[in-house]
Amino acid sequence: MEWAWSDWLSPFEPPLAAWLLGPSLLLALGLLWLYRVLFAPLHLVRCLHDVGYVPEPRTNRRQTAEQVQRRRKRGDLPPVYPNGWYRLLGSRQLPAAAVKNVTVFGEQLAVYRGDDGRAYAVDAYCPHLGANLAVGGRVIGDCIECPFHGWQFRGHDGKCTVIPYADRVPDFARVQSWPLCEVNGAIYVWFHCDRLEPGWSVPVQNEIQSGEWVFRGDTEHLINCHIQEIPENAADVAHLTHLHSPAILSGTDLRNSRCRRWGFMRHDWKVQWSEEPVPDRHCSRMLVNHTLHILGWRCPLLDLHVVARQVGPGLVYMLFNHAFLGRGVILFSVTPVEPLLQCVTHCIYYQSNVPAVIPKALILGERIQFERDVMIWNNKTYMPRPLLVKEDSAIVRHRRWYSQFYSDNSPRFPAPTHSLDW
Repeated sequence: MEWAWSDWLSPFEPPLAAWLLGPSLLLALGLLWLYRVLFAPLHLVRCLHDVGYVPEPRTNRRQTAEQVQRRRKRGDLPPVYPNGWYRLLGSRQLPAAAVKNVTVFGEQLAVYRGDDGRAYAVDAYCPHLGANLAVGGRVIGDCIECPFHGWQFRGHDGKCTVIPYADRVPDFARVQSWPLCEVNGAIYVWFHCDRLEPGWSVPVQNEIQSGEWVFRGDTEHLINCHIQEIPENAADVAHLTHLHSPAILSGTDLRNSRCRRWGFMRHDWKVQWSEEPVPDRHCSRMLVNHTLHILGWRCPLLDLHVVARQVGPGLVYMLFNHAFLGRGVILFSVTPVEPLLQCVTHCIYYQSNVPAVIPKALILGERIQFERDVMIWNNKTYMPRPLLVKEDSAIVRHRRWYSQFYSDNSPRFPAPTHSLDW
């Protein structure tokens, strides 16, 4: 009779395999976690109902968000879509020959990358019979092909170049195309209510273009407010002391952020806001000096000096320069999805020789502070004639500066009616 060691070991194989598999799995998970912390970019997406709402009894956050939107007094709103450049997508979100359906300015756009490597955006609905070009559409050269009948539209001017079953293509066969530019790792679209050409360009951050600063992460939030409310915070110096002084460890829920448990830590802010002169009148600048105090002792290693430059109505460059933490930028973008729905992204690029945990910690800290503002924006009403004191004068100057992005034909949100007519 033949005998083998495998016969003797067979009763022990299941527990032995389990004993070996358990530590191996834990080690693999540990290495994956370590890689994500040390090297992988951060990516965080917050839905509209995730942040800024306090659930009412017997309702969840989603239901509460819907109720707040329905009940909230809107006020006398400025036009809802200011003229300017807005972020559509990150460049890495649109690989070669890809097509994306993007909602912006209350419109559906088909955004695609042609075979020439350029990004294009056209109205999503085919003028023939209304098919959505972004749902099943195919990229052919610099054109997008309709999935319904095969009509092809050129990206840079929207002209129809091919109708497979027609002898000729009418000159008037075209779809609306949108001006795009692609810089700083993102794709931007130009909006003007009168279809005027871009009045300025999106500034190039040379360190990003050269690869000296690398992508370290991004966050994305949907916010229920008018677009002007968000950049106006830059001029609202007083809110920093009250809303953003409590330690970030106290979280984003304003009901708990000022609790005594975290009273040993405090953020101090000194801010100046000013508009830039001609020819950069479409830009403004905020200088921020931040200090952190723990038990009354200042932590000089965590002093932050930030220059935040706003370009147009929806783009902000937040530049960091720190002897210990290094140099980098957070690209802050506000894009109107609908009249009272904004998509806000924070993308951080940092020195490639600085460990990824540092910029990721910075953007997470920024996320906590930002979500405190979100809780205000999601629940407030716009005050066209606010009650201000002299210390709020920067808000008046900011509103005057921001008004340049509105035109006579800028679209407005329908005014609420109070008629009792049935």
